[in-house]
Amino acid sequence: MAQSDIVTVTLNPALDLATSASDIRPGPKLRCTAPRQDPGGGGINVSRAIRTLGGTSTPLVALGGATGETLAQLLRAEGIAPEVLAAPGETRQSLAVTDRKTGLQFRFVLPGPDWGEAETGAALAACAALAGPGSWLVLSGSQPPGVPDRFPLDLAAALAPGGAKLVVDTSGPALREIAGAADGGPVPALLRFDNQEASELAGARLNGVQGAGSFAADLVARGVAGAVIIACGADGSVLATPGEVIYCKAARVPVVSKIGAGDSFVAAAVLELARGGTLAEALHHGTAAACAAVMTPATRLCTAEDTARLLPECQLRVLQRGS
Repeated sequence: MAQSDIVTVTLNPALDLATSASDIRPGPKLRCTAPRQDPGGGGINVSRAIRTLGGTSTPLVALGGATGETLAQLLRAEGIAPEVLAAPGETRQSLAVTDRKTGLQFRFVLPGPDWGEAETGAALAACAALAGPGSWLVLSGSQPPGVPDRFPLDLAAALAPGGAKLVVDTSGPALREIAGAADGGPVPALLRFDNQEASELAGARLNGVQGAGSFAADLVARGVAGAVIIACGADGSVLATPGEVIYCKAARVPVVSKIGAGDSFVAAAVLELARGGTLAEALHHGTAAACAAVMTPATRLCTAEDTARLLPECQLRVLQRGS
């Protein structure tokens, strides 16, 4: 199926290690199973999921040191050829440990290396060079220490002359910077985050999907992004555009691991957009992929078969239409 070009950006990748142990508690040595290694980081996972779903993308990944080389080799083994951006220092690692006795999962995430102005400028230039007219560029995951909070807005400005469309899936200070933007400059075409982050931005707990939808609509009305998606956990996700607010109810599935659900959502949504789909169709496909992802263990993502099977169970409903 024909699709526009997709570029994913991962400034703070990680070598993801996943293992399990029995009866996790402080004190004694915990004997773990052999670890599974996966290339990790928001944009990387989006590219991996896009490939699983039958699409193509170009991952731009900042890598450094021996860990970075291991990560690149893992990507190539999956048939994904990354565009490598030189990162200062050693690429970080993350660890997920599942307690076999309780089924609980413990996730340990290390910080990435510190960046300076030169590395940030090189990243902006590389993104602008890779993203051609009509392409989709996905900025997903955390930012390395030292990268300015307004990097997503600077990236939107860098892409504007070339006509590429920016999708941002972020959190923390970078998200607050986007939400507070008031300079009238270029903004992301699509912004995604979860309901916990939405409540923090709003300064109050939002009332279910209706509250999330109203808040998303307010952000779109203020010009924060062309469209906003807020993930509402097991309830699904809401989408606000200038014309309406749409809710997609999640399918009821057994939850094995929540790792990768957000990245699978973004992958399926952007792939649908790159294939000419509407934002509502992107919401629909993204929700199905997120449901498929939570059914898989550890650091694994959605599967194409489960995503397609769950699509009819994820139901769209209009919450609000513009006047």
